Amino acid sequence: MEYLIGAVLAALVCAFAMLSGFDRDRVFYPTLLIVIATYYILFAAMGGSTTALTIESLAAGVFLTLAVVGFRKNLWLIVAALAGHGVFDFTHHLVIRNPGVPLWWPGFCLSFDVLAGGFLAVLLTRRPGFERTI
Repeated sequence: MEYLIGAVLAALVCAFAMLSGFDRDRVFYPTLLIVIATYYILFAAMGGSTTALTIESLAAGVFLTLAVVGFRKNLWLIVAALAGHGVFDFTHHLVIRNPGVPLWWPGFCLSFDVLAGGFLAVLLTRRPGFERTI
């Protein structure tokens, strides 16, 4: 069920961004990536784990860096980073112990991230030149 909810929510968010014009600005999807990446920091704080908070902050820093570089250089990097974060969600529990992560989160976020990345990929193929440097 979490996979379905994540996919539906991603479709709604991306459709809303397109219909409202939010996605006309190159910064929308990089910002979405940053927000997505910081949820694990919130979960670490909720779980009361300083170790998880430190590790999650480092991981979020990697995605924040990808968001900035992708924004400034090429939005295809954001597509890869969103999909990569989905894979990270799916394997997260194997590498980071974070007691605050809800059981349903990895599946939800995996489907959200991959669908949002796919939506951006479609957008980039339909807007030539949009993916390039600012």
